[in-house]
Amino acid sequence: MVKKRHDAARGIPEIFFAAPAGTPAGVEVLPLADLRRRVPAERLRAPQRPDFHHLITLTGGALSHTVDFTAYALDPGPWLWVRPGQVQQWGDLSHAEGTLILFRRDFLDPATTDGARLEDPHAPVLRCPLPADAAALRLATEHLTAEFHALGRLPLEVHTAALRHLLAVLVLRLAHLTTPAGSPAPEPDATYLRFRDAVEKDFTRTRRVEDYAQALGYAPRTLSRATLAGAGLGAKEFIDRRVVLEAKRLLAHSDRTAARIAHQLGFSSATHFSKYFNQRTGQTPIAFRDTVRGHPAR
Repeated sequence: MVKKRHDAARGIPEIFFAAPAGTPAGVEVLPLADLRRRVPAERLRAPQRPDFHHLITLTGGALSHTVDFTAYALDPGPWLWVRPGQVQQWGDLSHAEGTLILFRRDFLDPATTDGARLEDPHAPVLRCPLPADAAALRLATEHLTAEFHALGRLPLEVHTAALRHLLAVLVLRLAHLTTPAGSPAPEPDATYLRFRDAVEKDFTRTRRVEDYAQALGYAPRTLSRATLAGAGLGAKEFIDRRVVLEAKRLLAHSDRTAARIAHQLGFSSATHFSKYFNQRTGQTPIAFRDTVRGHPAR
């Protein structure tokens, strides 16, 4: 299913997609029962940063799954979508039954990638369809599962194309489901999308709204308005939250010193980084690391 290595650049264990022998490269569909048999529980519980998408849906039982320090309680109905780069930790799988769909970020065509916003690292992890949508998603999952296990019935390239189309139907439906309140999810503004993508690319280089505004050709106030409408917070806070998230990932899941993390995130000194982190979380970097790892306060 996966290959695992320790990423020396980031200091967080990463897992990389490896197609099962004889199956199309880029996608795998398996019951959670198979995952339990194939991967030791302690390995699943350990923090990991996959470089491919995880879609999880339950047909019975319950599952707690942590994604970037937020615990999600999954039961039949909602879906969990973990995207490349997010740090996840599996909970107890012993009472969970359902389906896990894994796929590489380059498996789907560009139109589907754009339409389903596959590269959006800020998309909701938990997707909650209304009953009518849930039925359509179950049907899409059943079709995808049946095709995945029908290897050999069609030429391999045709089989792969069928999987690509069936997965596209599923992710497009998931990306455009209604919210739990029943209102349509708003389409993000183009200005916000450009800013979001620029922050993802350059947050270790600059934390100044003015720099992003100049690079994108907008006024800083325009970026703030677009980010407020698209994410519910101002542009500066959006940047800061992305920096703090990466800092938390590195503090929790690596043994790098605060000074090395400060350098990796573009801070001039460990002191500056510690002050910045403390102002936004109420903890020093080391205190956060001790808390998240369950160590006594120093």
